[in-house]
Amino acid sequence: MTATIERSLVLVKPDGVKRGQVGEVLRRIEAKGYRIVALQMREATEDILAEHYAEHTEKPFYGDLVEYMMSGPVVALVLEGERVVEGFRSLAGTTDPTSAAPGTIRGDLARDWGTGNIENVVHGSDAPESAQREIGIWFPDL
Repeated sequence: MTATIERSLVLVKPDGVKRGQVGEVLRRIEAKGYRIVALQMREATEDILAEHYAEHTEKPFYGDLVEYMMSGPVVALVLEGERVVEGFRSLAGTTDPTSAAPGTIRGDLARDWGTGNIENVVHGSDAPESAQREIGIWFPDL
C-alpha cells in the first residue's frame, strides 16, 4: 500500500438497515471506487459500543446513543482506497442530516425523525488513526 492508501470503518446504522438502505449505501461506495475488504451484518453489543464510543461515555447523550445503536442490526464494513477516510466522509455528508448536502448519503437518505437521536444512516471513521482502532473493535481478525 502507498502512503495514501487507507482503510476506514463504515457502519450502516440501525435506521439505514431498517429502511432498506444497505444496498444503496454499498452502491455509492462501489460507484466511488472504494474496495470493500470486509462486510458483516451483526447486532451491536454494549461492550462493542462502549469501546467504539469510549470518548463519549461521560456525555449526556451516551445512553441514548447506545440504545439507538442496539435497536437493530448494523452492517459493518471495512473500505480500502486512496484517502478513503476523507473520501467516505465527503460521500456521507455532514452529521446533521437536515443540513447535509443533496447528493450525499445523509443528504439523500436521512432526515430528522424527531427522536432526539441523530439517525443519519452511516458512521465513517474520522481519521486514519481512529479507523485503525475502530476496525480492530469490529473486525479483530483483520
